[in-house]
Amino acid sequence: MRWSIRIARVGGIDLKIHLTFLIFLAWIAFSYYHAGGASVAIQGTLFVVLLFLCVLLHELGHALTARQFGIRTPDITLLPIGGVARLERIPKEPRQELLIAIAGPLVNVVIAAILMLVLNQQADASALENLSNPAVTLMSKLASVNIFLVLFNLIPAFPMDGGRILRALLAMKLNYARATQIAATVGQALAFVFGLVGLFGNPMLLFIALFVYLGASQEATLARVQDVTFDLPVSEAMVTDLRALPVNATLDDAAEAVLRTSQHEFPVLDQAGRILGIITSADIIDALRRHGGNASILQVMHKDTPVVHPDDRLDEAFLKMQSSSFPALPVIDSFGRFLGLITPENVGEMIMIRSVRPKNGKPSWRLAHA
Repeated sequence: MRWSIRIARVGGIDLKIHLTFLIFLAWIAFSYYHAGGASVAIQGTLFVVLLFLCVLLHELGHALTARQFGIRTPDITLLPIGGVARLERIPKEPRQELLIAIAGPLVNVVIAAILMLVLNQQADASALENLSNPAVTLMSKLASVNIFLVLFNLIPAFPMDGGRILRALLAMKLNYARATQIAATVGQALAFVFGLVGLFGNPMLLFIALFVYLGASQEATLARVQDVTFDLPVSEAMVTDLRALPVNATLDDAAEAVLRTSQHEFPVLDQAGRILGIITSADIIDALRRHGGNASILQVMHKDTPVVHPDDRLDEAFLKMQSSSFPALPVIDSFGRFLGLITPENVGEMIMIRSVRPKNGKPSWRLAHA
């Protein structure tokens, strides 16, 4: 995720803080200082830091459980709205997704139980209503907030854990795409309810409603893509008719390629035809402004691009493209030579074409862009 700073690495997982989170912390500190001075600001900021430490442990619960099923988590990023654990892929077995989804809330249950045991008291809603009250101890606030995190995350709506738990349970009886569609519909219905209630005096519910609705819609779209591409190889959707740039090309050469083609992504190849990186038309235009036309494209291209092979599964390649945040994935042969590109645009076009073709039609063809 852009604008993120890596602060640590735990068990092969990069722990990152988004810059907006630091801005959020600064705003919290200023607000508390304005309300009660330095001591109140320190206490309020410490509470927020400890709260997000609980969120981080929640996400580590997902990540470490996923690791038991061979699913890596490249990074976890803390945002003002919570944490995001980026899994390498979505688990294919419903039981696996169920265990991964429930692991996060279970971490918060354990944290709350430990805090209540230490405090020798129960967590209650009054602590949530009086977070700014110095009479409520820091540990009591944390115990109550963790219980709230459990309840909030178990709402059966994407992108909360409850939506994934619901999908996993449905997928034990239905196919994955149908289970996702039902879970997404439930999430969108709940988003409508949250929005309706929010209109009558709780603006925060409007924000939650938008967050839930967009998350549910995104999951439903992703499920449709996976359903269509599940049994297809990468070769069915890769772009083969395109312009490549040589290793010695300048930004002026790249700009000429932008003008003469309809491509948005350009592979950069060495003399043996092996992929060195990818440069986009937006990269080229921005670099021209900053470096001038004589600069080498090697300065601005995306390096260490993940690659796929023609016989790889298209649904897994699509997920790899999403999780890596690269604009396109190069397709190479067994000798490492470049064959084509997989782009979101081309995959989308392939899905649209397959959805309108008769089921008894001819085998799929390979799409190409000039």
